[in-house]
Amino acid sequence: MPLYAGVELGGTKCVCTLARGHQEILEQITVPTTAPDETLAAIERVLLEWQDNEPVDALGIGSFGPIDLDRDSSTYGRITTTPKPGWAGTDVAMRLRRALSVPIGFDTDVNGAALAEAKWGAGQGLRDLAYVTVGTGVGVGLVGDGKPVHGLGHPEAGHIRIARMPGDNWPGSCPFHGDCVEGLASGPAIKARLGVEHLHDFSSDHPVLETVAWALAQLCHALVCTAAPSTILIGGGVVTGQPHLIDRTGQLLVESLASYISLPAGRPYVQAPGLGVQAGPLGSIALAMEAAA
Repeated sequence: MPLYAGVELGGTKCVCTLARGHQEILEQITVPTTAPDETLAAIERVLLEWQDNEPVDALGIGSFGPIDLDRDSSTYGRITTTPKPGWAGTDVAMRLRRALSVPIGFDTDVNGAALAEAKWGAGQGLRDLAYVTVGTGVGVGLVGDGKPVHGLGHPEAGHIRIARMPGDNWPGSCPFHGDCVEGLASGPAIKARLGVEHLHDFSSDHPVLETVAWALAQLCHALVCTAAPSTILIGGGVVTGQPHLIDRTGQLLVESLASYISLPAGRPYVQAPGLGVQAGPLGSIALAMEAAA
């Protein structure tokens, strides 16, 4: 059986996975996301130790973005205009590829998670879906016809501007767009709005969570009217800690669509990932498998 290594590079932590497939995870190691050199050096040590024990056939990397996916570009494999301090311009893909010298699959962490969900999770049997993560940022991965969607670059729907909830005029926290979805619904946005250090410092019925669900429903409205995915999956640390946000987002989406578009009957259209917290890590394995193939 081929051996795959995967790296899910997130804004708070990185998950390194060694697996022979989605049902045979051999090892997972978490590395904190700190400064670029410190973080990537720690990941390299993990990968090289695995490679020394048994040769790896391919490496998959799902990274927070934006990232350069143009293989003809001189900056291919780099993080570009991220709001994460110190990470803009960081070479991720080529640096880790040099460590192992194997075929590499490189995409956004959310595109990887969407691919994993399409293969093994809640999207099985569907040719297209959207995966939304709500954590350090808000990211959207899209799979169409069984493949991650690319074009000008990759989806950055977390930064779309939305219709604001009536009566809510908080300016948002995104350094680029202020009150885009990420500036209203991400973990750092919630903490900045409330002036708290941790997301568990407030209750699940706090009024701010209604504004988060509203922003996510507006994002889903835009996805339905543009990409028209067969389902929308929402994961990430914020939603994992406040799971009721998924149902509330679905309710607000139906209200927002106002019967103009009919959603599938018989199942929730907005739902949790079938792979749970493993969607992202298994996304990197899915990318590795694609690269090997």
